[in-house]
Amino acid sequence: MNALLAYLDERDRGVSGRLAVWKPPRWFRLWMLAATRLGDGWLWLLTGTVLLVIGDTAVLGAAGIASLGANVAIVLLKKRFRRRRPASYTANTFFQVGRPDLFAFDNFSFPSGHTLNAFAIGSVLILAHPAIAPAVACVAASVGLSRVVLRMHFVTDVLVGALLGSLIGGAAWSLLIP
Repeated sequence: MNALLAYLDERDRGVSGRLAVWKPPRWFRLWMLAATRLGDGWLWLLTGTVLLVIGDTAVLGAAGIASLGANVAIVLLKKRFRRRRPASYTANTFFQVGRPDLFAFDNFSFPSGHTLNAFAIGSVLILAHPAIAPAVACVAASVGLSRVVLRMHFVTDVLVGALLGSLIGGAAWSLLIP
């Protein structure tokens, strides 16, 4: 198992190192900055408000439980693994993305909290409203991609966040929606 983890860490650092010297086009930088801000939480608050206004309280409850489960997982896993963020190894030259160090667990990279929440809430929304699935999936994937491109997370942080978020969102849906 240690050999597998060492291999994944080596690959993650390789991707992160290449991103440190890549200068993406301006439109892509703007998209990544916007996508990462979408995952900061205000989009989920707005989504909850819309669900409340339209009377979709069952979906709102499932999304709330998914978000709660995602955040518990984030805190527990970040405290357990304490993986440093890619930008702590090499400065990000093309993106100036600051993050407040309000919480000690947020200093760590594994798993990506933005991605975990995006996929947990996104899974509930997709299951509830399949017609908006492409848009929700695009937002969740963009949030995850932005975390790697901005060098706030390694690829495996985002992949695990997406997988766990999807599982948590699916479980919340299964438990609360008949």
